[in-house]
Amino acid sequence: MEVRLEGDHLTAPANYGIWLPPGVVHEGLNRYSATHCSLYLMPELCLGMPEVPCTLQVNPLTIALLEHLRLHPLLSPLSEENHRLLDVLRDQLKRAQRYKNFLPYTDDPLLKGILEKLEKNLADDTPLTELASSSGTTIRTLNRKCQEALGMPLNEWRQRMRVVKAMHLLEKGGKVESVAFEVGYNSASSFIAMFQRQTGITPGQAICSRSSF
Repeated sequence: MEVRLEGDHLTAPANYGIWLPPGVVHEGLNRYSATHCSLYLMPELCLGMPEVPCTLQVNPLTIALLEHLRLHPLLSPLSEENHRLLDVLRDQLKRAQRYKNFLPYTDDPLLKGILEKLEKNLADDTPLTELASSSGTTIRTLNRKCQEALGMPLNEWRQRMRVVKAMHLLEKGGKVESVAFEVGYNSASSFIAMFQRQTGITPGQAICSRSSF
């Protein structure tokens, strides 16, 4: 799931969500085919939630609560049981780990070209020194620009892009081994380790947790 804001762009892969405070003008899109769940809160219920747009890491309990609401839509007036359910859901969202953005983008002329190149060929393992040289800059300048514009090293961004693409391939029925190879890994074990480090779950768990949506 991706959301475009004025001057920003948020991305949420498996087990992440995008939080938008009330009144934020935005445009939702999906780079790949995907399903997602949207939850709307009245402004008075947003106390304690982030005051700025961000991504949230969603735990299994939150996913289960959202699935319950999808299968059993709430009707007004709410029962005491429904009020308690919503209170638990709000508490989980308030406590969720917050990130400025899982996969940030930038309009920096130098970085934009490099990011587009990596996105088009996820298996590209060109060393950073070579990427810098071919772009007419130094590795030191490239590292500095990445930290300033993306908030992370370029190799970290490359891994996160691979996670986003891998989720799309897995949801289409791709096998872990073939997906690992397509996004630039020579073994399933190294791919699984990277995926789990980035999302907190394995590729198989990611599919199971989202299969009901």
